[in-house]
Amino acid sequence: MNDLAHTRPERFFADRFNVTPSLMERLLGSALKGRVDEADIYLEYRVNEELVLEEGAVKKASRHVSQGAGIRAQAGERTGYAHTDDIELGNLEEAARQARAIADQSAASAVVPVTGDRRPHDLYALDEPPIVTDLERKLALLRTVDAATRAVDPRVKQVIVSLAAEQVVMLVATAAGWTVGDIRPLTRLNVTAIAEDEGKREMGGWGGGGRVAFDFFLEGERWRRYATEAARQATLKLSALDAPAGTMTVVLGPGWPGILLHEAIGHGLEGDFNRKGVSAFAGRLGRKVASELVTVVDDGTIPNRRGSLNVDDEGTPTGRTVLIERGVLSGYMQDRLNSRLMGMKPTGNGRRESFAHPPLPRMTNTFMLAGEDEPEDVLRSVTRGLYAVSFGGGQVDITSGKFVFSASEAYLIEDGRVTAPVKGATLIGNGPDALTRVSRVGRDLRLDEGVGTCGKDGQSVPVGVGLPTIRLDGMTVGGTAV
Repeated sequence: MNDLAHTRPERFFADRFNVTPSLMERLLGSALKGRVDEADIYLEYRVNEELVLEEGAVKKASRHVSQGAGIRAQAGERTGYAHTDDIELGNLEEAARQARAIADQSAASAVVPVTGDRRPHDLYALDEPPIVTDLERKLALLRTVDAATRAVDPRVKQVIVSLAAEQVVMLVATAAGWTVGDIRPLTRLNVTAIAEDEGKREMGGWGGGGRVAFDFFLEGERWRRYATEAARQATLKLSALDAPAGTMTVVLGPGWPGILLHEAIGHGLEGDFNRKGVSAFAGRLGRKVASELVTVVDDGTIPNRRGSLNVDDEGTPTGRTVLIERGVLSGYMQDRLNSRLMGMKPTGNGRRESFAHPPLPRMTNTFMLAGEDEPEDVLRSVTRGLYAVSFGGGQVDITSGKFVFSASEAYLIEDGRVTAPVKGATLIGNGPDALTRVSRVGRDLRLDEGVGTCGKDGQSVPVGVGLPTIRLDGMTVGGTAV
């Protein structure tokens, strides 16, 4: 895999799998020509590695290599998709026949398993992909992080440190005659700390990464902040009060709280949900859907970010899509199928988990733009409320926009001051409605550390989120205080 750092994916696949123009014509020209609107083949070679250090011992060390191909045919709204992990000519031809049959005959879409360069930018060229970094260097970092986390506070009793890395080489070839490929590195360092005191036990976590080299974690001892934050969160919760409940002003901190924006609002701005009319934003282009302080974008072109891509999984160059501009709905995130059916342009948001999955319109890096307020002024403007700095799990109904999110780190705001930490706080609301309740927006836009993973229709892909400090008026907070 070391050679992949400087190898064009088109050349890599041509050498490894004998992918030639004549083969593409045989699969996409002959097998799929005629009764379908579009057809393409997606080829993938992937290496995954995961290391886990728990209680000072290596509990997991795994490395997995996979490869495969998926062939897609589209006719109207129907999609036929067949895939194989055995990239032999006979299997590829059978996948092409299956895809055509599904698209041509089925009433609905289905997925069946079978036993020219358009890249506009280069967002993550690395001298050394993280997957090839020496194993001993990685293990040494895990041990260093483990020791540093324990040293933060004697109440930290258990530590789990993990390092995951992958390298994906993909190639898309279409019946229209063009091919495009990409080589995608990805890595992530996670720290979990468990603190105990007087019979109480709490957990804290932190991490980061992106499409970066292993040395990213060593720069300025970035790993040390992960260790410190994980320990701080765990020990903070030991003294946290039970969260109050009721209707109150909520201030969201910058960075990771953007996950609420991603889940409660972002999915509703994906093309398929709007084409089918099941999103709360369907049919509302050009209409006001949020406070005029709100501008939301999806940008897959930020260098080295976890959600960034040179091209999406259909070969469309990624871009910066303005979704909501000063409160007005201005666009949706689109793949090729939904953009064609809606009469819009694809935005580079066609994404898939692997060759075994058809692409869907998905987010890349989704965030709200900064405003003009100082974050301290936003907090000082609140007499009584909740300051939510980080979120854990949550649930969202795409159709209605209703959401419930648990705050993993939150504080009371009293007379404009951040006071006691609280635990057990949940934020309850409706995504589109919450956008109208934004009354102040800070100038401190921050993107998350690089840990986001998004699930949709059984597929998971890496994403990024971001947010400046914002004030939401009249939100419902669920708490545990009696």
